[in-house]
Amino acid sequence: MKYAWIERHKSCWPGYTRQCEVLNVSASGYFGHQRRRIADDLVISGKRLSNVALLVHIKALRTASKGEYGWPRILRELRANSVSVRVWKERVRRLMKEHNIKVRGKRKFIVTTDSKHSLRDCA
Repeated sequence: MKYAWIERHKSCWPGYTRQCEVLNVSASGYFGHQRRRIADDLVISGKRLSNVALLVHIKALRTASKGEYGWPRILRELRANSVSVRVWKERVRRLMKEHNIKVRGKRKFIVTTDSKHSLRDCA
């Protein structure tokens, strides 16, 4: 509340430090508040990304990777590609499990050569 007052009256009163002294708050506290407020503006609406929006990102990454990415790679891509998205691994794992998003499994190796045929060697 005091920081908001300082912000509102910065044009009327000269110097931030004098206002901080009068309101009995530290100048570093005021500047820290300002820095956090600017950082919150960079994050989508100042809050965490909703589960629905995060699920859209996860599904988009899954289709882009053709179903080959599990939660560790999807988490890495989310953190690398979007600066404003803050997510933790447990949340990504839980959402993927709840919505049955799984990694496309490897296909089993099938031998296609029949080595027990009845043909003679040409040698």
